[in-house]
Amino acid sequence: MDGKMTGGPSMVNAPTYLGWSIFNTLCCCLPLGIAAIVFSCRADTANTIGDGSRAHEHSRTARNLNIAALVIGIIFLIIFIVLKVLFPNQHN
Repeated sequence: MDGKMTGGPSMVNAPTYLGWSIFNTLCCCLPLGIAAIVFSCRADTANTIGDGSRAHEHSRTARNLNIAALVIGIIFLIIFIVLKVLFPNQHN
């Protein structure tokens, strides 16, 4: 052995954010959460076949969709709380 590593460079898998995507789908914003799940699965598939650039691209898209879904969910929650505080007895 000449001390060289065989097998090529070690590839770092892109994160899939699948757990975060599922959480956002169930708790924050359904449409953006579903889109995030799709891109999370695409990132996972690209990781599996070894396409690092595509995996990172899909991972970044999933992350951005998750951030948007979380922000929208928080905004809707704040609006809901404010409306409940301002108009507590509006339901019959």
